[in-house]
Order: sequence, then C-alpha cells, then structure tokens
Amino acid sequence: MHQIEVEAQKLENLALKIKSWGASLGFQQVSIVEPDLTEASERLHEWLAEGFQGSMDWMAQHGEKRYVVNKLVDHTVRVISVRMDYLTDNKMIAVLKDDNKAYISRYALGRDYHKIIRKRLAALIKKIEEEIPELNLSQRPFVDSAPVMEKPIAQQAGLGWIGKNTLLLNESAGSWFFLGEIYTSLKLPVDGQKQEDKCGKCRACLTVCPTDAFPEPYVLDARRCISYLTIENKGAIPEELRPLMGNRVFGCDDCQIRCPWNRFASPSQEDDFKPRHNLDDPSLVTLFNWEPDEFLEKTQGSPIRRIGHERWLRNLAVGLGNATGSKEILSELKAKSDHPSALVREHVLWAIKQQQQKLNFE
Repeated sequence: MHQIEVEAQKLENLALKIKSWGASLGFQQVSIVEPDLTEASERLHEWLAEGFQGSMDWMAQHGEKRYVVNKLVDHTVRVISVRMDYLTDNKMIAVLKDDNKAYISRYALGRDYHKIIRKRLAALIKKIEEEIPELNLSQRPFVDSAPVMEKPIAQQAGLGWIGKNTLLLNESAGSWFFLGEIYTSLKLPVDGQKQEDKCGKCRACLTVCPTDAFPEPYVLDARRCISYLTIENKGAIPEELRPLMGNRVFGCDDCQIRCPWNRFASPSQEDDFKPRHNLDDPSLVTLFNWEPDEFLEKTQGSPIRRIGHERWLRNLAVGLGNATGSKEILSELKAKSDHPSALVREHVLWAIKQQQQKLNFE
C-alpha cells in the first residue's frame, strides 16, 4: 500500500473518531467541511448595504477574515461543524399568551452556551492532538464568536439549510440548537453535501413575526427584530415598535415556535440548559423588582447578564406597558419613574401612559 493511501486511511479513521468523540461530548451532529463562503460573503455585503445590521457595526468589520477561513486562523483547510440541541421546555406558547408573564428566549434560560460548547470543543481539540501528537496542528474553537459565518458553514457541512427566517433548519431537529466550529489545519475527509432548502411555499415564520422584521424571505432586518431590540440595541427601543413586542423581554422565538420543522425537535438532555430561577415562566413584576445585586446574582453564568440591569429594566418596562391594565403594575412602574437612568425613565414613563390609558386614567 502506498504511503499516501496509508495516510488517507489514517485520516478516514480519525474523522470517524472525531464524530464519536463529539457524540460523547454531547454534540448531536459533527460534520467536516471545506467551506466555500464566496456566495455567503456576497449576500452579507448586500445585507450590510441595506443597513439591516442596525448598530451591529462589527458585522462589517474584519474584512476577508469573515469568509476566507485561513485568514482568520492560519493554515485552516477544514472546519469541523457541530450542533448541540438546547430546548428544555414546552411552555413557550402559554407564557406568550399570558401578558403578565415575561417571555425569555429559550436559549437563555440556563447557563451561557458559549462557555459550555467552547469547553467541549477544546476537549475535542485535545483528543485530536493526543491522537496525532507528531503533527503541529493549527486549531481553534469558535462558538458564536469572532467573524465566523457559522450558518453557511453548517449548511455546507450538511447540518441543515438556512430557512426563510434566516436560521439553520434541520429536518430531524428543527432549529432549537446551537452551532460551534473548530478551524483546523488537518486535511480531514469532508462529509456529504450542502442540504437542499426544504421550506417550500411555507411562510409561517414570516407571517408570525410580531414586528414584521422580514422584508422578504431569507432576509432579516435586525432593526425591527425583537432579539436585536432587546439584546444588541443599547439605546431606546423605537416607540412605534414597543406595542408590538408584547411580553418578549429578552429575545424572541416566534419564528421558531411557528416553524413546522420544529415539530421534530427533541428535548435537550443537557442539565446546563435547564431553566434557572423560574425563567421559563416568570412574572414581569417579579423580574422588574430585581435590584442590581439580585440581577447579577441570578444571571451569573447566564447570557442575560450581558445586557446589564439598565437594559433589563428597559425591556421589562415595555413588557409591563403592554400588560393588561393593572393598578399593581402601575404602582410598580411609578416606583421607578425617577430611576437614575434616563433610558429606564423614558421606557417607564411610556409604560405608565399605556397603563393609565388601559385603566381609563387621565
């Protein structure tokens, strides 16, 4: 057997081991790809030209590092793309229908996925390096971090297709999952093919969006997206969009909840993703009354902490303004009408007016 064939067989065996190790580390899917992000980069530039990124200036930064993989990590020739399911509850619709409850995007109910997945990808890298210690590999893990085009990479790796709601959809897992990547200089055999788009004529995600954030299928205007407004946006929420947000105070899952492919999603077995502090079914008033220290304590290790207490109150004030008229809610809002933050005061005063109108106050 020629040496090149021996090496190829070694790589085939290693690829199989990587998938087995990945499964043992809690990933539901592991696939290897040599991505071509030319088309994806063209779509990105068109999207940026429309200004759909809002204040997310970082989306236009880093140049070729975003779509030429070896510009981001030297000597990269393959990307190992992984999927980890995260859905742990089925209360979404019930909470959305109760306007005294606060709806928090399901990815944020438990521990921060960045740390969990990055740690496991690091463990996978270590296993690879222990298997072939004679090679000086260039490898780096990513989890929704750095300029990585994770959805196009995952699509080309066969993990799903990018749906009309711009999320990656998988025919056996829906879209309730996280993605992660390992950039590697190891020339592993690649898997499968880019998955075919199976959205068909369905427009469920487009029509259910509370703020009409999809100007056309496969295009998201982040400036109207509740996830952007409540998480990425650091300023005031546009007044015309506030009534449309309902009780969604951190992110929004409507386009996932309505997607027919999510009928096939399996519950996550990860304890780290299970809801903490009753965040899957919380009262707006209860969360609004968290003082800064309590907010920090109860969001420790959570993706919610990144928005800070000020924006937390901003979001909750909008939710309280949209709730059914209540003297209790009005009283709670008035108690924060002189909050030291101008951002909080603006949204609290708006919410007070909404509540007064509902209670027929002058």
